[in-house]
Amino acid sequence: MLMSRDTIGQLFMIGFDGTDLSPDLAAFLKEYRPGGVILFARNLQSTEQIVELTNALQRCSPQSPLLIAIDQEGGRVSRLPKEFTIFPPCEILGRCRSPRLAYEAAEATARELRAVGINMNMAPVLDVNSNPANPVIGDRAFGSTPELVCELGWATARGLQENGVVACGKHFPGHGDTAADSHHELPVVTASRERLERLELLPFRHAASKGIAAMMTAHVLYRA
Repeated sequence: MLMSRDTIGQLFMIGFDGTDLSPDLAAFLKEYRPGGVILFARNLQSTEQIVELTNALQRCSPQSPLLIAIDQEGGRVSRLPKEFTIFPPCEILGRCRSPRLAYEAAEATARELRAVGINMNMAPVLDVNSNPANPVIGDRAFGSTPELVCELGWATARGLQENGVVACGKHFPGHGDTAADSHHELPVVTASRERLERLELLPFRHAASKGIAAMMTAHVLYRA
């Protein structure tokens, strides 16, 4: 069965330069009807500017409201300006070992995101920090055991989703045991399938069974 161009467009989430809706971007959104946009620090200046931008983006997609996403994990992966609440990295929440605290941090984040028209957060990180030499994950993970990541990862996802923001677990099937930065090269994980099942995959299975809305794949080659 052939897909219509509009249906194909819904499969895409796009990024763009600038802090406002340019005529070219508006024309692109109206013609190709992508399913969403993702905002980065380069797009964000202030509360008022973000509200104007997200409202303008949505006006270009009246037939199907856009997913407007952001990477707002806390710590070093925080795209919002400093006037927002910037929580510490997930590792700090992991040390507290408190699902309630993880939920409440996500709830506060969700409320601030929704207030400025952002309805999807590329979080929580569900990677297990199993390799101390990992240059990408580190303090972005809740911890080094799958049980802790399962518990706090789902608490974070629930805090987002119960407050109107789509959660996206990442980086499936697990970025915690890599020794290269996947933004610059292709990491290779040589762990056995048994090891992946026992460690890396558990937080993703847990979140999926509980009802997390989305998953982000990793730019990693898994030999198994």
